[in-house]
Amino acid sequence: MTSWLRRRDHNIFTNATSLLVCGLLAGVVVAAAAFPAAAMTGLAAKAGGQTFANLPSELKDFSSPQISRVYASDGRTQLAQFYDEFRSDVPLKDISKNMQAAILAAEDRKFYDHNGVDLKGVARAFVGNSQGGTQQGASTLTMQYVRMSLAYSATNPQEVVDATEDSAKRKITEMKYALQVEKQLTKDQILERYLNTAPFGARAFGIFAASQVYFNKKPKDLSIAESAMLAGMVKAPSSYNPTTPSGHEQITARRDNYIIPGMVSMGAITQAQADEAKKEKVPTKVRQVGTGCAWVAKNYWGFFCDYFYRWWMEQDAFGATEYDRERRLKSGGYRVVTTIDLKGQQAARAEIVKRQSDSSQNAVLLAGIEPGTGKVRMLAANRKYKLDDPDNPQNKLSSDPKKRAKGIHGTHPNTTNPLLSGGGDISGYQAGSVFKIFTIVAALEAGLPLGYTIKTDAQYKSKYKAGYGSSSACPGTDQWCPKNSGKGVGVFTMWSAFAKSINTYFVPLEERAGADKVVAVAKRFGVEFRAKNDRDIADDQDRAKGWGAFTLGVTSSTPLDMANAYATLAGDGMHCQPTPVESITTKDGEKLDVGKPHCIRATPKDVARAALDAARCPVGDSAQLGSCGGATAPDTRGIVGHPVFGKSGTTDNDKTASLIVGTTKLVVAGYMANPDYPDHKDRMSHGIINPAVQHTLKEYMKGKDKQQFKKPGSTKIAYGDQRSIPNVECDSLGAARSRIESAGFEVSIGGEVDSKCPKGTAAGTNPSGKTIKNGAVIIEVSNGKDAKPETPTPGDQPEGPGGRPGG
Repeated sequence: MTSWLRRRDHNIFTNATSLLVCGLLAGVVVAAAAFPAAAMTGLAAKAGGQTFANLPSELKDFSSPQISRVYASDGRTQLAQFYDEFRSDVPLKDISKNMQAAILAAEDRKFYDHNGVDLKGVARAFVGNSQGGTQQGASTLTMQYVRMSLAYSATNPQEVVDATEDSAKRKITEMKYALQVEKQLTKDQILERYLNTAPFGARAFGIFAASQVYFNKKPKDLSIAESAMLAGMVKAPSSYNPTTPSGHEQITARRDNYIIPGMVSMGAITQAQADEAKKEKVPTKVRQVGTGCAWVAKNYWGFFCDYFYRWWMEQDAFGATEYDRERRLKSGGYRVVTTIDLKGQQAARAEIVKRQSDSSQNAVLLAGIEPGTGKVRMLAANRKYKLDDPDNPQNKLSSDPKKRAKGIHGTHPNTTNPLLSGGGDISGYQAGSVFKIFTIVAALEAGLPLGYTIKTDAQYKSKYKAGYGSSSACPGTDQWCPKNSGKGVGVFTMWSAFAKSINTYFVPLEERAGADKVVAVAKRFGVEFRAKNDRDIADDQDRAKGWGAFTLGVTSSTPLDMANAYATLAGDGMHCQPTPVESITTKDGEKLDVGKPHCIRATPKDVARAALDAARCPVGDSAQLGSCGGATAPDTRGIVGHPVFGKSGTTDNDKTASLIVGTTKLVVAGYMANPDYPDHKDRMSHGIINPAVQHTLKEYMKGKDKQQFKKPGSTKIAYGDQRSIPNVECDSLGAARSRIESAGFEVSIGGEVDSKCPKGTAAGTNPSGKTIKNGAVIIEVSNGKDAKPETPTPGDQPEGPGGRPGG
């Protein structure tokens, strides 16, 4: 064992003597500070002994701030780190012997010989300081550790001052504590704690951070020269800063002329090793180690990291205030494994940039969430996650004319706004017909089955008000009269109406279910209503009852909201709070419950399964219980290659375009919108957003089993109470209407069709055979012709680039 590592046992006699001598010295030091002429009197020594005995000796428990590290779902790939002080504790066995020797050579070469206080050094310092010479500290490494401990355990600013001020009282306090520390801890434990607490400059605290910042290596790998340089900095990190000319000169001299020779005299290294170590150059640059989401390893992880940070700041478990929560994150030493799927995130970003550049004012936003858990798997956009430099801005002027006139820049290509998850001044975007799913759920909950038929026209005069003179009112009335963008005329079920996005089906369906009930479903499914006007209506049941346009998606929402809403269907009606966290572990190895899936039932299981069955139609899949008769995004099923469900949506004049597609494993919601100026003139394209969503989901599902969706336990929710429709073929229209109405159906007269019946009589009904009780039945009128060729089902055309059926 080398001489510098020799150990000494705690000795009762030695400790008692140390206490006595320290007490006497305390009297002298105090007296010298207050009354220099009386410093050596017996009265001073006696008073000092009493004062010393009355001082506390037990250090408060404290935990120095530690780095919190955030990882991807693989548990290995680090996304980001958060800290106030760049520090991470390491055991002494993982710190090189070079570093252990160097810090003793720099700060306390008698560390293994004293009991916490170097009595000779204190006396020598007293004599030297009282004679007006160079100030001498005489603080042992243990006393320095005490000083740092008192500062970190302080509960108010005055305690910090008391722990660090240059005074006799502080020195005496350190002596008393140091003696007690040496009773409680071994020398190695003290050395380990010191090395993990000491400041090294450049925002690096503790030896782990210092070795990373200055040499980009682990503490166990530090060389003699590197160790000596770091040890030399502890005394005055600012003065010995190697990145400044004067600091570089000073730390080089301290390393070569004091610390390395000290390591030789201690027997830690040979003279030959010392000569070789001095040849190493002291570095002039340090590694920048960032904190927070601006320093993610890959920029396209930034929006997910930002979502995690905002989520953390909302968790009461981490403190009562935002300040407390941020301090916990930046000093708690947590190990956070997040839910981000790196391959899925990379695929989402790649699919976006294939189709829309970061510099476009129009944002393509994709959010992916796992059904049944709420785990957020991806958040991607055609934006760089960074603050634009105000002195050298890359962002163009805002597309909002009012902001542009004031010289305000937009959010492209650089932004840290939560475009995908909402928050701050981001309330979301209108997404159009994807909101019709909430009307389906409300109708099913009200007892209306998927097969519920409504006869639709190109325009519908609703019971909702729009105001006289409104462009959406019927001429000369205050009634809201929505239209279809395509034909949309005929008898539709929830399957076929959702497949073709028939506005004039969903508005009367909303009337039957109750608009307030539809809004309530959206709330249960996780829509946040961040825009104040939306929230005011949603929170007022009476106003919500008149919110007819809600079913057409006029409410602001985010891709994450709607991905999670549709995931509630695939989760058998369980709504799970979105979470970015797989696990959180404290620095002591304790796993926290915060962030684990929190799910509540939002709708009955069979309702969710039935609504999902209807939602298979718009994306080119086949309903298991009914007939779709079309789709608005028909190529989706073929591209993804798995059973899918979802919906496309577009707002008036194509100001936004959306597509949501899900499997049993993942739901991806994509929006194309202008975050800076909702009232822009661009037309958003399904030719961009649709393939971005489809191919992202395709990549995520590669190699995964193809799982079929579950059917409802009862078919009644699909077909309801089926009743036979009377055969009225060749009856007069009046007689036919009377018979069908008597059977309990809602009757209307349709157009002429080829028929063998006399012209102007009933040729038959649409539908024929059976339909839902109280459902719509159209009487078709004969034109008197003998042949009746097959006619196509009326409805809209599939959505394509720039196209929009049904809102």
